[in-house]
Amino acid sequence: MNMASILVVDDELSMREFLKILLEKEGYQVATAADGQAALERAEKTAFDLVITDIRMPGMSGLDLLARLKQLQADIGVIMITAFASPDDAVTAMKSGAFDYITKPFNVDEIKTVIRAVLKKRPQVESKACSGFPEIIGQSPEMMKIFDLITKIAPTPANVLIYGESGTGKELVAKAIHNRSRVANNPFVPITCSAIPESLLESELFGHVKGSFTGAIADKAGLFQQADGGTAFLDEIGELTPIIQTKLLRVLQEREFMPVGSTKTRQVNVRIIAATNRILEQEIISGKFREDLYYRLAVVPIRVPPLRERRGDVPLLVDHFLKKYSTLLGKEIQTISSYGMEVLMQYDFPGNVRELENIIERGVALESSNIILPESLILSLHRQEKNKPKTEGVPPPLFVAAHNEEELFAQGLEEILQRVEKEMILHALAKADNSKMRAADLLKLSFRSLRYKTKKHGID
Repeated sequence: MNMASILVVDDELSMREFLKILLEKEGYQVATAADGQAALERAEKTAFDLVITDIRMPGMSGLDLLARLKQLQADIGVIMITAFASPDDAVTAMKSGAFDYITKPFNVDEIKTVIRAVLKKRPQVESKACSGFPEIIGQSPEMMKIFDLITKIAPTPANVLIYGESGTGKELVAKAIHNRSRVANNPFVPITCSAIPESLLESELFGHVKGSFTGAIADKAGLFQQADGGTAFLDEIGELTPIIQTKLLRVLQEREFMPVGSTKTRQVNVRIIAATNRILEQEIISGKFREDLYYRLAVVPIRVPPLRERRGDVPLLVDHFLKKYSTLLGKEIQTISSYGMEVLMQYDFPGNVRELENIIERGVALESSNIILPESLILSLHRQEKNKPKTEGVPPPLFVAAHNEEELFAQGLEEILQRVEKEMILHALAKADNSKMRAADLLKLSFRSLRYKTKKHGID
């Protein structure tokens, strides 16, 4: 049962009785007041966990009551009830310290959700560390499976391949594995393979000796030498060139490497955790990634789900980022409105956790009150593109652009089919930013089938 105490303030008897009956059925202790003055007198005698008050009342308004309640108890939760025609009052209430507002007419589930958000906010946020993984925020079933897997594999020396979309937190998973390993006190050395020019990557990984190339004025230790005895984290492993892949395979097989310009091999004892946002199996089929290297890396594969597959973690992440950026930016923003949270819960987050962090940072920077309102949440253009016709901005396929039936019949069925196929492929590639893998998904084809058809039509 919920033992939280709630004060309901409304000049309408029917509304007071409705909320009292509803909330007592939920297990709350409920008191009522018919106006702001009576509510204030009750609040002076009793420390309520939550006050639900109408904004428009005779005598002391809900806004005035809010200000007086905050003087009595600064951290008291207050939910404002506003008529449909007075959203400006609700915004004013938010800026004055209300936790949230509910617009009339409201449904039962809506008010229950908002109340739970007020009363359980602190326990919910603190519980994120109960999993024993404070560096990774999440309590969804999908993340609990990952936590279980990390616990099992961390003490072993097995190499790990972490895969998932950009922004899902693959490096955080890698750090969690290292921090729970037997070499946790030894170095964790990360490197992003795509961030280093190809001509310098070999030197960054394996080091070089003095004079091995122009600018090599001294010996330099590479990633593997720095990580000796610890963990090397290779992010975006799918970007490695065939030559580097071959040398990396030698490190995995022989536990040795040769610095650039050297004739002597060096022994190394390092655990490798790799990460990629590509589907390496498809890269193997296309000849871009070595199959033997893949199996050496993916002794234990871990998939980090995109945020849209673990929406239950969004409130936890929002609270974490609110605290982080309120502190960094010198703001006193305590929470996000239920309507703002609803906007986020319905968003697909193409940029995943990294995008959510960016949205909250921007919202904190823009918000002038102590609560994030929906208008402060600027979402990605992906959201706006979501409801646009899929062909907008891209030339339509031939069968849409054809002028008339006579022209179609004059070409003949086989020619039409071939032209339609080619133009559909081009259309899909354009929509997929020239990614054959994503284009194949759009066309409901296998990667091999699309590769064959692009070759047949001379599409580069």
